[in-house]
Amino acid sequence: MAKDQKAKAKMEQAKGKAKETAGRAVGNERLTAKGRTEQAKGDARQAKEKTKDVFRH
Repeated sequence: MAKDQKAKAKMEQAKGKAKETAGRAVGNERLTAKGRTEQAKGDARQAKEKTKDVFRH
């Protein structure tokens, strides 16, 4: 289960980065902001999983 969540976090970060880059390229602030939001969600998910790993060992 943890690997699935870690993979999901990485995917959210990658999608967010792609959206942010695309938004900047075309000058779309809404797309840029949405990309930043997805990256933040991925970062939070990754931090949660790392914290869980610390307490498991």
